[in-house]
Amino acid sequence: MSENLDKSHVNEAGESKSAASEEGQKGALECSDEALQEKVKSDSPSPLRVGRPHSSPPRLVTVEELLETAKGVTNMALAHEIVVNGDFRINAVELAEGSLEKRVKEIVHKAFWDCLSVQLSEDPPTYDHAIKLVGEIKETLLSFLLPGHTRLRNQITETLDLELIKQEAENGALDISKLAEFIVGMMGILCAPARDEEVKKLKDVKEIVPLFRAIFSVLDLMKVDMANFAISSIRPHLMQQSVEYERKKFQEVLEKQPNSLDFVTQWLEEASNDLLTQKCKHALPAGGGAAGSGDAPLLTAASVQNYAYLKLLKWDHFRRPFPETVLMDQPRFQELQLQLEQLALLGAVLLVTFSTSAPAVSGHAGFAEKLKTVVKILLADVHLPSFQLEDALTSIGEKVCLEVSSCLSMCGSSPFSVSKETVLKGQIQALASPDDPIRRIMESRILTFLETYLASGHQKLLPTVPGGLGPIQKELEEVAVKFVRLVNYNKMVFCPYYDEILILQIEPTASWMLGSQTNTTLSLTCSWERISRLHARRLSSLSRVVQC
Repeated sequence: MSENLDKSHVNEAGESKSAASEEGQKGALECSDEALQEKVKSDSPSPLRVGRPHSSPPRLVTVEELLETAKGVTNMALAHEIVVNGDFRINAVELAEGSLEKRVKEIVHKAFWDCLSVQLSEDPPTYDHAIKLVGEIKETLLSFLLPGHTRLRNQITETLDLELIKQEAENGALDISKLAEFIVGMMGILCAPARDEEVKKLKDVKEIVPLFRAIFSVLDLMKVDMANFAISSIRPHLMQQSVEYERKKFQEVLEKQPNSLDFVTQWLEEASNDLLTQKCKHALPAGGGAAGSGDAPLLTAASVQNYAYLKLLKWDHFRRPFPETVLMDQPRFQELQLQLEQLALLGAVLLVTFSTSAPAVSGHAGFAEKLKTVVKILLADVHLPSFQLEDALTSIGEKVCLEVSSCLSMCGSSPFSVSKETVLKGQIQALASPDDPIRRIMESRILTFLETYLASGHQKLLPTVPGGLGPIQKELEEVAVKFVRLVNYNKMVFCPYYDEILILQIEPTASWMLGSQTNTTLSLTCSWERISRLHARRLSSLSRVVQC
C-alpha cells in the first residue's frame, strides 16, 4: 500500500482544475467576518444540504464580502488551533529589531512620556495625562477580576475614583505616588506567580514617569497571562461546539468560493483510484483469468478516507497544493511526516544492526535503548534543508560498529569481525536511498500499523505492532495517537463533504458503501436521510475517540 501513497495522478484536466482552485483558495484566505455575530446564531449546515455548486464558476465578490470571508477564515483557524493544539498560547508581540514599526512605536511612546514628564514638572503640576493613565489602569485591573472578587472590585473602584482624583488635583492635594503604590500592590495580588519578579521590581522605581511606564509594560504581560488562562478555561466547552462552528464557517467560505473543494475532490479521487487498483489486482484469479470474473471489489467511504489520510503522510508539500479541508493542519501533517521518516530510518538501522550482529547483542539488556538514543541524536536534524543523510549514515555506521564491538566485548562474545563491520556499514549507508528494500519494508509496516489503528474505529487499545518495529514501538505509538486524533477530528468536521464527493463524483462502476458493517450497496440515488443518520452515528463514535 505504501508504494502507491506517493504517486500523484496529475493530468491536464487536473492541472487546470488545480489552477482554478488555487485562485479560489487564495481568494478565500485573503478574504472575513462581520457576520459572525449574526450567522453564528443560525443553524450549522446540515449534512442533508451540503451546498457546493459543481459547475458554477467563482462569482465576482465585493471587497466587503472578501473582508468578511477572510475574518471568518481567521476565526475558524483560531478556534481550530485552540481545540487541536493543547499547548496553544498567546505570546506578547515582539517587534523586529530595527524595523519601521518598532522605530515608529518608540518615537510615539517617547513623545507621550516626555509630554507626561513635562506636565508633572510644571509648578503647579498638571495631572491631565496622569489621570487618564490612572483611568486606563483602573479598567485593566477590573478586567482581571472574576465575578466573585467583590472586595477587590470595591477597593479598586473606591481608591481609583477618577472624579475624586480630579478634585484632589484641582485643589493641589493629589498624592500621585500613593496611587502608584496602591496600583503596584493590587498588581501583585492579581498577577500570575510568573510575574511576581516583575511586580517586585516596580517597587524599586521611585520616579513617577518611569514607574508608570514600567506599570503599563507589566500590565501588558498580565493581559497575555489572562488571555491564556481564559483559553485554558474555555477549551473543554469549545471542544463541544467547535465541530459545528468550523463546519459552519467553512460552508460560508464555500458559498462565496464554490471551487474551495477542488483539491479535496482530486485528493479523494486519487485515493479511491489507487485503492480500487490495488483491490482489482488482488481480486484477479491466480491463473490469470478474465478480470470480469469473480466478485467486483467493494470500497467503503471510510476505507477511502483512511487511505487518503495516509497519502498525506507521503505528500510532496513543495509541488502539490494541500487539500482545502486539511489546510489548517498542514504543519502538523508535515511534522508527522518528518517524524515517521525519522522513525523509518531509525527502525531500519536497528533492524540491520540486530540482523548482522550476534544474537547476544540484540538480547543484551539496555543495548537497544542505548543504540536507539545514539541514532536518534544523529538523525535529530533530518528535517533541516542542510541535513546530509549520506554523511549522517556514515557517522551512524561508525558509531554503531563501535557500540556493537563494545557490547560484544562486555558480554565475552567473539569480537566483531572486520568483514561484518564492512557489511553492516554498507547496509546502513544503503538506507540513504528511498528505494532501499529494508527502508521500504519499514515504511510499509509503519503505514500498515497506522492504517490498522485508523480502521479500528473507537477502540482505545492500539493494534499489535508489526514485526521489526518493536524497538521503536513507543515512539511509533506516540505518533500514531497524534495522527489518529487529528484525523478523527477532521472527519467529524468535514465528513458530509467527503461523503458527498465520494457518492456523487466517483464513477458508479465501483460499489460504494458508507458503512463498513452493511451489505447494502449505495447507488447515486441513495436517500440523504439515510446518509444523515449514518453521519450522526459516525460523528458520535468519532467524538468519543477525540475526547479520549
